[in-house]
Amino acid sequence: MSGHSKWATTKHKKAVIDAKRGKLFAKLIKNIEVAARTGGADPDGNPTLFDAIQKAKKSSVPNKNIDSAVKRGAGLEAGGADYQTIMYEGYGPNGVAVLIECLTDNRNRAASEVRVAMTRNGGSMADPGSVSYLFNRKGVVIVPKNGLSEDDVLGAVLDAGAEEVNDLGESFEVISEATDLVPVRKALQEAGIDYDSADANFLPTMQVELDEEGARKIFKLIDALEDSDDVQNVFANFDVSDEIMEKVEA
Repeated sequence: MSGHSKWATTKHKKAVIDAKRGKLFAKLIKNIEVAARTGGADPDGNPTLFDAIQKAKKSSVPNKNIDSAVKRGAGLEAGGADYQTIMYEGYGPNGVAVLIECLTDNRNRAASEVRVAMTRNGGSMADPGSVSYLFNRKGVVIVPKNGLSEDDVLGAVLDAGAEEVNDLGESFEVISEATDLVPVRKALQEAGIDYDSADANFLPTMQVELDEEGARKIFKLIDALEDSDDVQNVFANFDVSDEIMEKVEA
């Protein structure tokens, strides 16, 4: 997962400080609203909501926005939308498989925006099921290093169901089955280890190694997809070496 995870983590950091901050905030708020609608307004009894709030706080979303989103989702405040989750599948440049997770109150708009972003950036839509088999749903917790070693993190999460710990440079990535995400996150908390985010993500089972040109093309496609307010997450099965990553970032 090295290149892809590193890229995603770096990009998330940049998104927090650059012009897309408003878009990032809106997506994090939407996550909170949906989690509260599905499982209630109490984060202690609703792990999905707990994780959505944690992620928003780590990305500097103001507390008042978070509280409002919880209330809207739980029906305690007016204005909540009826969001649906829709998954689209497709292929990007170089045959990279792409899963696009949308959270939308307008299916037609979401479908149209995803299709336009794909076709304008060298991608193509695929039938349901034709790409998703290349991914597994996994729990992913991102832990900032803060002086921790890989063994510190591994020791805390091994008995909770963690499968592997990957070094992403400035942080560690803890992978587990999606069903073990909450126990793994709680094990970190009990060990007093701070974490940035805990999500159930789709991780690729096999990856397409990209050169610099291929990397630029897939990043451009993912940026175009994520520019849509309806697109919540984009998962893709590419890998990029550290050397190529540095060239692209330069």
